[in-house]
Order: sequence, then C-alpha cells, then structure tokens
Amino acid sequence: MNVLNQTYGGFMWLDMPQAAFSNWHNAHNFYGDLEDLEAATLPEAEAFRQQYYAPGNAVLVVAGDIDVEQTFAWVQQYFGRIEARPTGQMPDISEPPQTAEKVVRRTDPLAPRPALAFAYQVPPRGTPEWYAFGMIESLLQGGDDAWLTQKLVREKGYTDGVMGGINPFLGGMFAYNGPMLMTFGLVHDPEIEPNAIMADVDAVIERLRTELVPQEELNRILTRLRSGLYDMAGSSTRFALMDLLASAALFDDDPTQVNRLEAGFAAVTPEVIRETAARYLTPANRTVMVLEAGAAAAPAAAPASAAPAPAAPEAK
Repeated sequence: MNVLNQTYGGFMWLDMPQAAFSNWHNAHNFYGDLEDLEAATLPEAEAFRQQYYAPGNAVLVVAGDIDVEQTFAWVQQYFGRIEARPTGQMPDISEPPQTAEKVVRRTDPLAPRPALAFAYQVPPRGTPEWYAFGMIESLLQGGDDAWLTQKLVREKGYTDGVMGGINPFLGGMFAYNGPMLMTFGLVHDPEIEPNAIMADVDAVIERLRTELVPQEELNRILTRLRSGLYDMAGSSTRFALMDLLASAALFDDDPTQVNRLEAGFAAVTPEVIRETAARYLTPANRTVMVLEAGAAAAPAAAPASAAPAPAAPEAK
C-alpha cells in the first residue's frame, strides 16, 4: 500500500537497479514480492533469522552524551547473552562493466503523466572518483543553481523539478556497499518526447566531460557538502551520525572513516571532475527508463447530441 500502490512508487529506486544491473544479487526485486512472502514457510523464515540476525552480522552504535563505562555494562547486560553463530558467506555482488546503453520502458498503471529516469553506474566506494561523483551529484541536482535544474526546469520547462542522486531514497552515498547507481528522474507532460529531454541532458553532461568546472563553483559545492556532513553529525537525534558510523563499521570495519569524508571531497579538483565525467558519464555506462502513464486521461467521448456518422454504403 505504501510503495507498490503509489503513483511513481519505486520506478527510480526499485525498477532502475533491476534494469541497469546484470548480477542477480543487484538486479532482483529487493523490495520483495507478495508471491514470495506467501510461499515462504516457517522453517525457511527461522533459518533466515538464524543466519542473518546474528551478532556477527550486526553493528551496535550508541551516540550522545553517555557514560561510556555504564553504556558498555548495559550493552553486555542486554546483548552479551546472545550466542555467536555462523552468518554465512557474503555472495559475489560484483557487477561486470556496462558496455552499451540500456533503454527500458515501463507502464505505471497509476501515473497520470509520463516520467523519465536515467542512471550511471558509480565508481567504487572510497576512490577519488567516488568523491568526484558526490560533487557531480550536487552540481547536477543539488539545488536551484544545479545544472540539470537550470536546463530542464528553468530553461526548457519540461518539469517542475529533478529528483535523485547516488543511492536515491535509500540512504544516500554513504549508506551502501557494492555496485551503485547515480539516478536522476522527472515527471513531464505527455507531449514532450523523452529523446528531446535526453538530448538536453547530454548537453549538460558534455559540459562536465569536456570543460573544467570553475573552482569557485566547486568551492560552493564543497561548502554545501561540508554543511550537510556537519548537519548529519550534529543532529539532535544523532540518528544520521549513528547511520554514518554503522555504515563505516559494517562496510569498512573502520568507523573512523567518517573523520576523513570531508578531506576526500576537498581533494576533488576541476581536473578530477572532468576526468571522472569523461570516463563514467557516457551513454555506454547509462540506463534510461521511460515510464508510460497508465492512468492518463482517455480521449473525451463524443457528446450524446452529436449527429451520428453516416452509415457506410451497402455493397452492391
């Protein structure tokens, strides 16, 4: 009810990975199917819980104004009695390089207007190119001055907004492990052809691939990213900070990674942006999803008072 029966429900974060990736672990419906839930048995559910809901497969993060010794005592009191058990092997989630553009079409039976999304495969986490992608994400979609917003919204009027980013709607660029997409999408009027939109997208991307982004513009992006990191670390609930620490602990076995994120972004230069865009922001590394509007208004019926069409002459 909250996802599958919603207009444009999961077409960017659920449908796009299934279209873009080829490794089943990355390309299946990770949200789940009701058919699978209905077919599952109690022993299967128990076996799953035993394997994956185990101490060796978890991270516990406590953040805030705490007494460290007392906190450790409570952790031992409430969690120490849970016995360790095997958690199984991590499957191979590597993704082969994409060598040709993919274009797929879907129909949303609830959508009154068509939509379009496009996604690029992201460089490996923690690399200089990955940090450059974080800057590129903000350049393209990070505010009213973002390049895609300027072109597709303000100049062309295709849509009232561009949404997306790296790992959109599922936690952002810090909260994942393995292959990932940088996805952008928009809802548009039916008379606008997707090819026209993608031509303007390509014009924006080509600037990144061939021109140097002015350093003053990168400085503004860096300030925005730093502000976002500090907001995450200093939020009143500490939830965002705990999420950062847990992700670094789970994926890198090093929660101190959070202390080096700012430096990673600061090291990105205009040259690194251009080199990264030239390598990764190519049609061959892209998947385009065209979403047809299944709930578009049907053509109005002829008024009842209209004169009937003349009958065809009978065959002689």
